[in-house]
Amino acid sequence: MPAVHSPTPSPPRDSTGDDPARLGTLLDAAITAIGGTAREGQRAMAEAVGTAMEGGRHLLVQAGTGTGKSLAYLVPALLHAVTSGRPVVVSTATIALQNQIVAKDLPRLVEALAPHLPRTPTYALLKGRSNYVCRHKLDGGYPVDIDPGALFAEASADPARDGGERLGEQVRRLRAWAEETDTGDRDSLETPVSDRAWRQVSVSGSHCLGSSCPMVNSCFAEHSRELAREVDLVVTNHALLAIDAFDGHGIIPDHDVVVFDEAHSLTGSVTTAVTDVLTPSLVRGTVRDLRGLGVAATALDDAGEELREALSLVSDGRVIGDLPEQLADAVEHLRTESRQAHSDAKDAGDADVAGTAGSRKAVRSNLQQIIDVCTRLLAPDQDDVVSVSHSEATGRSSIQVAPLSVAGAMRGAVLEHRTAILTSATLALGGRFEPPAGEVGLARAARTAPEEIPALEDRGAWAGLDVGSPFDYRRQGILYIARHLPPPGREGPSLDMLDHLTELVEASAGGALCLFSSRRGAELAAEHVRARLDLTIGVQGEDSISNLVRIFREEQDSCLFGTITLWQGVDVVGDACRLVTIDRIPFPRPDEPLTSARQERIASRGGNGFMSVSAQHAALLLAQGSGRLIRTKDDRGMVAVLDPRLATARYGGFLREAMPPLWPTSDPQVALGALRRLAQTV
Repeated sequence: MPAVHSPTPSPPRDSTGDDPARLGTLLDAAITAIGGTAREGQRAMAEAVGTAMEGGRHLLVQAGTGTGKSLAYLVPALLHAVTSGRPVVVSTATIALQNQIVAKDLPRLVEALAPHLPRTPTYALLKGRSNYVCRHKLDGGYPVDIDPGALFAEASADPARDGGERLGEQVRRLRAWAEETDTGDRDSLETPVSDRAWRQVSVSGSHCLGSSCPMVNSCFAEHSRELAREVDLVVTNHALLAIDAFDGHGIIPDHDVVVFDEAHSLTGSVTTAVTDVLTPSLVRGTVRDLRGLGVAATALDDAGEELREALSLVSDGRVIGDLPEQLADAVEHLRTESRQAHSDAKDAGDADVAGTAGSRKAVRSNLQQIIDVCTRLLAPDQDDVVSVSHSEATGRSSIQVAPLSVAGAMRGAVLEHRTAILTSATLALGGRFEPPAGEVGLARAARTAPEEIPALEDRGAWAGLDVGSPFDYRRQGILYIARHLPPPGREGPSLDMLDHLTELVEASAGGALCLFSSRRGAELAAEHVRARLDLTIGVQGEDSISNLVRIFREEQDSCLFGTITLWQGVDVVGDACRLVTIDRIPFPRPDEPLTSARQERIASRGGNGFMSVSAQHAALLLAQGSGRLIRTKDDRGMVAVLDPRLATARYGGFLREAMPPLWPTSDPQVALGALRRLAQTV
């Protein structure tokens, strides 16, 4: 799939007066092109988006499943880009939506809209460098990321890590593919490879040699960026856009409008992008690379060991106040030695040896990362949250620093310089737009009506609009809350819950998407159901997500068990998904550092920290998870919540309000009977 797309240009048209380029005409043409039907909510959203883009005013839109929100923002976005001469950026959270927009939606839209516009719109998909194969690395321009012997070791054949194919075989396949591909994009691989294999043929942005690379003229990543600078609409992801906006890399072309789809996860993606992590293993790897360049790095190695020992003395969780003295000393020592090593590595290595420049760039980039994290840890911002984590599974420790809020950063780096459209099916839980607006730096007092256009200098003005959903949820689905079950405990799924889950899956004869708040819960439940029912049970982690979802979609008696990825990333329509189960209300861990810090901040200001943070988080995931059931007007089925607190706790009403308005019941016999009748019609 080419990175930039432009059909045969249509003749220019006059775009003034009553020209067909009006938004309504364009939307009608787009709907006809995709074989859809006009929807009131979609038209209302498109008009509001067009008004916001024209008036330079931010807009938050909640558009329920089935609204056709992609069309509702893509049509005005293409119109705005062509008529203004300025590109529009569309940012999403998931690769699946990016691919849908670029491979499915935009080709049909551009063809349909071209006759009604002054010229044919163009578009491109833009990703981070690590998504593209690096020709220079394939040519020996960088050090191998792992011990070469590991490529052929027995351990590299571990199916759990590499899909059943040896690591060496995957790398050889990647090298052959790199000679044939037009894009170098990992997503264009017909047969997926493990992350470990992909790292052998790609580099991160910080490790890239940039314009000094001898193969810059044939670089896939550079080519994609060049194309993106010439198009009307750029599709990218939240993390890349945030990093580019905050650090000023100039990756994404200058633009005056950005559309954030899947905006419910925007602040989470941005927070992750600006969180810094420091590990002893990063220091050890850097020391190894320095020695490969002929730098002894003994003092840096000692500083890394000092960090490891200091971390072992700190409990898992949030660090309140200043760093413990021994840890602070270790971080300061590490910063000092990293600065010295950074200087030592400047001219290290043999310039005549292939890969020296790449090795030097990579190791100095790692050292700069260590220096930057140490500096931030020693003098964190007022809103930074520092925490230490110890993994029982790997035995590794780390220290990280994350912002309590990204509102100020988002407002300063994004919203003050461009118009932002934020949209999602689950954006304004309970009809409240102020919380998501506040998370990105928009003030409650700055809200306006969707049709109102404030003065252009008022860059903080915003409007909120809920266009609903075209589905008849009470007719199409049931919300069953198993209030007879015991409340979930810390020890994992109860036997009563597992037995009842098995009853529900048996009654539905499969077709069940079973969502869990932990990987252990999903695995235990799958083991329990497999031992009692003769059904195909897929479990997250046993295969790639794409394969698991494909099997679930194609085999009507199959089931799929998994965690957070499946809560938000599965779109299976029809009888293949007729039951969605949720094991427990997905509250964040109360000791999770950012969660506890945010709750304390709100409580100190007189608010309810639990409701504003933990309950809000749970409500969003419940809305997303239960939203997996009804994807079209013909879908039918049941959402079964196996946590009685949704019906009995004081906060239950708030959580239920965030979910689709399905027909409710707490009677297990009613639920089982409905599932059996539904299974008979499949």
